[in-house]
Amino acid sequence: MTLLEPTFWPLLLAVVLTGAAAIWDLRTGLIPNHLVGAGAIATIVLSLAIAAPRGLPGVGGALVSMLAGSVLVSIVPLLLYGMDGIGGGDVKLLAVVGAGLGPYLGIEAELYAFMFIVLYAPARLLWEGKLIRTLRTSGLLLVRPLVPRHRRPKPAQPADLTPFRFGPAIFAGTLAAAVTRFATVA
Repeated sequence: MTLLEPTFWPLLLAVVLTGAAAIWDLRTGLIPNHLVGAGAIATIVLSLAIAAPRGLPGVGGALVSMLAGSVLVSIVPLLLYGMDGIGGGDVKLLAVVGAGLGPYLGIEAELYAFMFIVLYAPARLLWEGKLIRTLRTSGLLLVRPLVPRHRRPKPAQPADLTPFRFGPAIFAGTLAAAVTRFATVA
């Protein structure tokens, strides 16, 4: 892949943005709005600058790609956010990644991110000695709506839940998408 490849700079921006968000998330447990907002502005400016030489059709295509990427990459995170599965900063960061990378590469980065967290979570829970209890709690959460009200197990307590920082997984997923993109083009 060369520096003139249209996806090089958006990928680089996404990797830098998600890397900064991962560090912030690890330190504070939050992904700040000003970081995601600056990333969104940089993504829009960069995408339009890359598309501008192709004229109005290029700019229109870039706008459609940004919108489609942002919306499609946000669907699953929004569902998880509604169930208190991930934080709002994670949703916004993934939306910006989707806008910058477009729908296909954005969904690929998101898929890698979920893959990394799915591999990391059981390993960490096993290390902390919480894996069996967490699997039991998860199973109870899944069957709870199917059991009659009078026989339902109590809902999970906050002490039974183990939070994970998703920012590092988003960074790893974006980096994996960039590496696979570079490897297929080279």
